[in-house]
Amino acid sequence: MITLNSKIETINGIAKRIAPKMKKLGVETVEELLNYFPFRWEDWSQVKKISEIMPNTTATINGVVELIQNKRSPWKKSLITEAIIADGSDKIKAVWFHQPYLVKNLRPGDQLFLSGKVELREDGLQFVHPQYERITRYKNETTHTARIVPIYPLTKGLTEKQLRYVMSSVISLTDNMPEWLPIDLLKKNNLNSLAEALRQIHFPDNNGRLNRALERLKFDELFLIQLRTALAKAELRKSRGVKIEFKESETKEFVSSLPFQLTNAQKIAGWEILKDMQRQMPMNRLLEGDVGSGKTVVAGLSILNAVLNKFQVAYMAPTGILARQHFETLTNLFKNWPINIGLLTSSEKMVNNGQDINNKQQKIYDLITNGKLDLVIGTHALIQDKVELKNLGLVIVDEQHRFGVEQRKKLKSQGRNKLVPHLLSMTATPIPRSLALTVYGDLDLSVINELPMGRKKTRTEVVPPEHRPEKYKFVLDKINNGEQVFVICPLIDPSDKLGVKAAKDEFEKLDKKIFPEIPIGLMHGKLKARDKERVMQDFLDKKTMIMVSTAVIEVGIDVPNATVIMIESAERFGLAQLHQLRGRVGRSEKQSYCFLFTESDAAETMKRLQAVVKSNDGFALAEADLEFRGPGEVYGIKQSGYRDELKVAKLTDYIIIKKSKTAADEIIKIDAELNKFPLIKSRLKKFEATVHWE
Repeated sequence: MITLNSKIETINGIAKRIAPKMKKLGVETVEELLNYFPFRWEDWSQVKKISEIMPNTTATINGVVELIQNKRSPWKKSLITEAIIADGSDKIKAVWFHQPYLVKNLRPGDQLFLSGKVELREDGLQFVHPQYERITRYKNETTHTARIVPIYPLTKGLTEKQLRYVMSSVISLTDNMPEWLPIDLLKKNNLNSLAEALRQIHFPDNNGRLNRALERLKFDELFLIQLRTALAKAELRKSRGVKIEFKESETKEFVSSLPFQLTNAQKIAGWEILKDMQRQMPMNRLLEGDVGSGKTVVAGLSILNAVLNKFQVAYMAPTGILARQHFETLTNLFKNWPINIGLLTSSEKMVNNGQDINNKQQKIYDLITNGKLDLVIGTHALIQDKVELKNLGLVIVDEQHRFGVEQRKKLKSQGRNKLVPHLLSMTATPIPRSLALTVYGDLDLSVINELPMGRKKTRTEVVPPEHRPEKYKFVLDKINNGEQVFVICPLIDPSDKLGVKAAKDEFEKLDKKIFPEIPIGLMHGKLKARDKERVMQDFLDKKTMIMVSTAVIEVGIDVPNATVIMIESAERFGLAQLHQLRGRVGRSEKQSYCFLFTESDAAETMKRLQAVVKSNDGFALAEADLEFRGPGEVYGIKQSGYRDELKVAKLTDYIIIKKSKTAADEIIKIDAELNKFPLIKSRLKKFEATVHWE
């Protein structure tokens, strides 16, 4: 008898064949199979008459095979299979490529459903490579056609048909799946039972039931995160942290020596952080500041106070380039203070007197271990086993959503003083406050929402195709004036389906045709980390004057000499992301420009892009993005550590996050130990085993 614990290979013959492939996907038992969800669905539920079908649409028909044969394609010399299908209202041709065995599977007289794309060819309408499913007196329910069909993530050698067939063989076992949420909680939140949700996620009866299934399964995932977050925050309150006294006179001296005035928002955020650090409970704070708002200086206030209290500080950045940038900025910031600063990346080891100690491998590690370095700035190199901070009091992580929770945990545990260091996370991603409070529920939030005085606003303009030549001339003038330019594309390689600009193509065009005399660099996500750093360094050193890139450069990179950013197919980006990209320029006293190129003249597109033209406030644009695109579509906030566990939910499913947070708080209020909720406790334990937490 097949049970939830049965191995996949015991289900049937096809299951035995695909079991090794499913194992590669981490699926070995029936229960794991039922929890392997589709990533999208094709709605082929509306069955039409052949006479009703229109060209360039997807359709489903129910007809009889009149003729089926293989023939050789005249232009590719490959076999194609052609069939004529009739349903009484008309006839239509169906064509399959590289599947000659179909003439044995399908015979004249067979009744079948066909679902797929219909195209208009020279000899009339035809289905191109459609899904098909035979109907017999023994089988009148469909799995692959004439319904809402699940599409699963696959691996080599595994097909959708195989996986759907095996899934349909065990779908009735969803009734045996234990319901782990209390009935009262389900009723209060108007949620399906787990069994019903699992049935409908795989084989939905209609779109309404599919959406209800998605809501329940998203709730489950987010509820566990909210529950663990609430428990982690409660646990943190019990921890003993490093007490860092506020050094008032030295802090005032530091602030008055700055070559600029702190904004009110910087002062408020700085004071919130310094107050937290005076407490015995470890700080866990997120500093959220728009591009160019001065987060580094605010972090400097906390570094100064930690060092004056004889504690070490670890400052972690996502890339070597950014780590070096922070090293130079903070070395300059503390040039009149006796603060010893070290840089530790895979390629560089420096101390703040400018001495490169690459040739004395052990020296920087000795300086860190002996407490001779007060501030250590680095990348993942900071969490090597051989890095041991003697007296760690504060950990600062830049662009914290780019780091795994496990990495942050390791960094925090580097200290030998047994006390939990304070954690300050920083991000330039403009997240609406309400969303940030929910997504980062275990973090207290500080926001810098104003720019420093005197900063020139970047001039932003939507550019239609006919004005492109004049912008190229403008760019050439700027380059001849010694200034640099970013060109951003949404894709790396060309895509006919999307019809948008690709970085490689744009690089070729600009390099060969538009600016043949100007050195141009190409940056994208498929480059190795070392190559990315080399391309970026060439741009920083002015060896290249134009950088063609995907959105990989959106956060943190500081190139004061770059004054123009041209964003191709701008309508493909979210408003918040466009604002992030715009933040790559406008980082000096020079006037900067952002050109939003678009081929679209749709009213909705223009409305969205004009919002970026009119507003320089990242937080306002993030809110507008929520209105325009809905919370599920806003730029992906990826909190590493959750990512692998979220199969259906997004951390921007704001309404469900809110419901799950309320439910988690209510459960903890009743019993923080969860002894009254053994099934929730068991599920949470299983969840914690797969996700690493601070």
